Amino acid sequence: MERKFNKTPKLKIRKGDMVMVIAGDSKGSKGKVLEVLVKENRAIVEQVNIVSKHTRPNAKNTQGGIVKQEAPVHISNLMVIDPKEGKPTRVGRKKNEDGKLVRYAKKSGEVIKNG
Repeated sequence: MERKFNKTPKLKIRKGDMVMVIAGDSKGSKGKVLEVLVKENRAIVEQVNIVSKHTRPNAKNTQGGIVKQEAPVHISNLMVIDPKEGKPTRVGRKKNEDGKLVRYAKKSGEVIKNG
């Protein structure tokens, strides 16, 4: 009998979360998570880690040229912002009154609402 393991880890960051970059070139900047790339352990954050991409003329962009866009940031360099204090915090999971698992900020104990 072969054992199967879940190769993708449970990530604390989800689409729509407000996060702060804690390491790298964009350190200190805050933004909303636009997309989470689970397999690569990365996330694309609004107005963070902007790169210049050279594009060819196509149907969408008839002019072509240099386009500024967000590049993925590693999950380990991001921290969720506490909804109460506005400071970076670690994320925990607990059951609420209804018995549903919810994410909460470890600093204030506040439940993190998605989006």
